[in-house]
Amino acid sequence: MDSSPRFSTCLSWKRIVCSFFLPFILSGLAPSRKYKEYLISGEVRPQLPQYSRFNWSHLTPLELKNRSMGLQTESIAGSNPYFTLGGHKFLIFGGSIHYFRVPRAYWRDRLLKLKACGFNTVTTYVPWNLHEPQRGKFDFSGNLDLEAFVLMAAEIGLWVILRPGPYICSEIDLGGLPSWLLQDPNLRLRTTDNGFVEAVNQYFDHLMARVVPLQYHQGGPIIAVQVENEYGSFNKDKDYMPYLQKALLKRGIVELLLTSDSEKEVQRGSIKGVLATLNMNAFQENAIKSLHKMQRNKPIMVMEYWVGWFDTWGSGEHKVTNADDVEKTVSEFIKFEISFNIYMFHGGTNFGFINGAINFGRHTGVVTSYDYDAVLTEAGDYTNKYFKLRKLFGSILAFPLPPLPEITLKAVYPAVRPSLYLPLWDVLKYLNEPVISNKPVNMENLPINNGNGQSYGFILYETPICSGGELYADVQDTAQVGDSSFSMEVFLNETSIGMLNDDNQNLNIPEVRECQLLRVLVENQGRVNFSWKIQDQRKGLIGSITINNIPVEGYTIYSLEMKMNFFERLRSATWRPVPNNYLGPAFYLGTLKAGSSPKDTFLRPLNWNYGFVFINGHNLGRYWCIGPQETLYLPGAWLHPEDNEIILFEKSKSGSDIQTIDGPML
Repeated sequence: MDSSPRFSTCLSWKRIVCSFFLPFILSGLAPSRKYKEYLISGEVRPQLPQYSRFNWSHLTPLELKNRSMGLQTESIAGSNPYFTLGGHKFLIFGGSIHYFRVPRAYWRDRLLKLKACGFNTVTTYVPWNLHEPQRGKFDFSGNLDLEAFVLMAAEIGLWVILRPGPYICSEIDLGGLPSWLLQDPNLRLRTTDNGFVEAVNQYFDHLMARVVPLQYHQGGPIIAVQVENEYGSFNKDKDYMPYLQKALLKRGIVELLLTSDSEKEVQRGSIKGVLATLNMNAFQENAIKSLHKMQRNKPIMVMEYWVGWFDTWGSGEHKVTNADDVEKTVSEFIKFEISFNIYMFHGGTNFGFINGAINFGRHTGVVTSYDYDAVLTEAGDYTNKYFKLRKLFGSILAFPLPPLPEITLKAVYPAVRPSLYLPLWDVLKYLNEPVISNKPVNMENLPINNGNGQSYGFILYETPICSGGELYADVQDTAQVGDSSFSMEVFLNETSIGMLNDDNQNLNIPEVRECQLLRVLVENQGRVNFSWKIQDQRKGLIGSITINNIPVEGYTIYSLEMKMNFFERLRSATWRPVPNNYLGPAFYLGTLKAGSSPKDTFLRPLNWNYGFVFINGHNLGRYWCIGPQETLYLPGAWLHPEDNEIILFEKSKSGSDIQTIDGPML
């Protein structure tokens, strides 16, 4: 030990400084006024910007036993309003993870990484459309086990803010509303229309019975619940938000309620007596001042700080944001003691058909990846943003951060060249019984799934025609009538003759010598998830087909939902050897050899055009040659040791290999 006079002087000064600051550190409160200078190694240097040293080590779900005082707002003269939890001053460091976008086997890994970064809260949406796929038939199993996710967060030491909707946006199909709501053309979504609130009440009866025991006051981790989502931008019914508030209260929600809107809509989306919060992509002083004027005795919270953005098909390059800007913005929030939630901490994946769409003049689907340029990548890997935030949080917290969880290993497997295929027309006999109708029926109104219609996938209309002429069809999303990569295609027998879409609803059918089978294949590319256009998102043929202005009648309608049991039936099909080149919609079968210890990887469908990939029955989502996304994330948790069944449904033309690589191409 150095016993020099200089060291002794330095040690004495350190004891003085520590004796002054320690009580504040232990209480979670630091001196509010700025000191002009401080001591480092006995030398006087200019004051550097100082943050409070926050100590929430005792404010975790497992440590905090006394649950009499939940998340509350406090306002004391001479200081900014603030949150308290358990009676202690508390700042929310939140990060969004959507359990339904992450394989269940990886929930713990993602939550541990959230905790290790320095966050104290996880926020998640609850997707109504996934939890109630049919009226009165609920699914909270497997990847939709909300209760298991919330309890796992508590076990890891995280609080939970729940955002149950009923509408959530979230770039998910129809903003999380179930498609069977669209069966009634007169029902008005997101209003107090009787048909809508009756459906919401039935859903909330079931959902809130699960949520209530998970609340803070009952020993759970849920400290706040959001009332709907961004209603200020919709704003069709002044009674709607107060109705939802009462619906939550009457079902036993006792924790802090909040709303969430952008700066311009926050007033319209607010409810009397409910905390209003902001959504923004950077520190916006004017927005914060405006919110403070609106609710002077309430703390400021940014419910969504967008650290990235989502991609849409054909939109150019993958959207990214600067890590330094993210660090700077979060530092500003902390400096002004603003609670915040990072959207997204970990985005995950739009597996299957769950992606939504936007329509600002043109319908554009959201890509399969929900990487969002988030703090963790789509595959759960660390980013520069992660390390910058961890360093920042580590510098202001009065307790050590948990060690970093190990990285998730990736692998490269041998390329897969499908050896067998089935044209779509050969598959029809393996589908459920078709619907016979004199007129076209849109997806949502098909008399299938116990009267709930079809939510996702494809729909095929067949009708005999005995003459050519000018065909007109009212379709949604897009009708592909030929060798093209869109979603509605028209065939004569098995030959593609053209494409229809919102811009082109007419097609010339050549004269036929004898009666032919007209086939129209339509895909739901994602229902719009934002704006009033959610009201008009029925898919398939939404009107009549005419040839030379004469209605075509008599349809056989096939539903191609591509659920797990469909692929089980395909195992008994007689597959054909793959030809050198095949044009038209078809299924392609191959084997992915993953070895004895499967790991995560990324599929790259080389020279394939447009379609979906299924691994052991799991729908990995859509690929499309127009980009920007070029690879599909394949979780190792969904792979079997050694051989794995891989099926592509390709709409346009056969490709070559399906490669695997150890990183994404977004």
